[in-house]
Amino acid sequence: MEWNSTQHFWLVILCFFVALIPRFVPLSFFRTRKIPKWFNEWMSYVPIALFTSLVVKDLIITSSYSLSVDGKAAELIAALLVFIISYWTRSMALSVILGLGSVIVLSLII
Repeated sequence: MEWNSTQHFWLVILCFFVALIPRFVPLSFFRTRKIPKWFNEWMSYVPIALFTSLVVKDLIITSSYSLSVDGKAAELIAALLVFIISYWTRSMALSVILGLGSVIVLSLII
């Protein structure tokens, strides 16, 4: 099926609303209410949970959804280095920069 410009336009508009609604509804709901402490504590775990799921998927799950670490030595070593760096420094920027650098260097060596 080939799409014309009008269909592409409506797809972009619908994608806009799909991205807007999960952001706008909570903001409008909590604008006039006090956010409970338990909710803020719970939300503090969301970034690390999302980041971990992305990293784990890239490191050990293959495109056929099986578990394997074959050919991932450089990435696994770099992930360990990033974990250590981020634990010591608590710096996201430093962790990302050194992680990317270590993947590049380790990929050339291994």
